[in-house]
Amino acid sequence: MIEVKKIFIKSKEKILVDASFCIYKKTALVGQSGSGKSLSLKAILNLLPSSLEAKVEIDAPFHLERGKSIAFIPQNPFTALSPLTKISKQFFAKEEEVFELFSLLNLPKRLFWEYPPNLSGGQLQRVIFAMALVHKPKLLLLDEPTTALDASLRGEIIELLKNLQEKFNFYMLFVTHDINLALKLCENMVVLKEGKVVEIGKSKEIAKAPKSSYTKILFESSFENREFRQ
Repeated sequence: MIEVKKIFIKSKEKILVDASFCIYKKTALVGQSGSGKSLSLKAILNLLPSSLEAKVEIDAPFHLERGKSIAFIPQNPFTALSPLTKISKQFFAKEEEVFELFSLLNLPKRLFWEYPPNLSGGQLQRVIFAMALVHKPKLLLLDEPTTALDASLRGEIIELLKNLQEKFNFYMLFVTHDINLALKLCENMVVLKEGKVVEIGKSKEIAKAPKSSYTKILFESSFENREFRQ
C-alpha cells in the first residue's frame, strides 16, 4: 500500500486540492471534470506549474522517482510522442527489453523503426505503455488513458492493463471520469469532488451502495460519450 498522506494544491484565489487516500494495486481516482484528478497526478509527479502552491506527502515502500519507480501514461497518445522522430529514438532502453514488451503488447517489431503518425491510436497507446514499463516501475499513474480512443479499443486497453498489472505487479492509480471503466479495472476507488475525497473504499461496494449523493449522481450519469458536468 502507498499512503498519500497529503496532496494540497492552492492557487492565489482558492484551494484546488486538499486530499488524502491510499493507493492499492488497482485504485481508481474518479470525479467530474475539474474535480482535481489530473492536478493530483501532476502533484505526485512534481509537474505542477510554479504559479501553484503545493505540498505532497507520500509514504511508499520504495523510493519515489519519476522515470524510474514512477511511470506515467498521458491522456492522448497522439500528442505524447514527437511525430518527427522514429519510435526507436524515443526509447531509452536496450532493444531486447523493448522487443520483449512489444511481444507482450502484441506490437510487431517493425513499428520500432516507424514514425508515430504511421501508427493507429491503439498501437500508439501500446507503445506508450511499453515506454512506461520498460524501466519496471513500481507505481503507474494513468490520466484518462482511453479518452482519445474509440469505444471499440477501450475494452481492449482495459484488459491489457489488467494483464500487465498482474504480470509486473505494480501499483496503479487510474484517473478517469468513466465509472464503468473504473469498475472493470480497479478493485478500489477514491471519489473526488472539488479537490476533496467524498468517498473511498472497494469499487464494488461503492457501486452497490454509494454513501455520497455526489457519488450516486456519478453512477447514474452516462459516461459512454462525454464527461459528467455539474
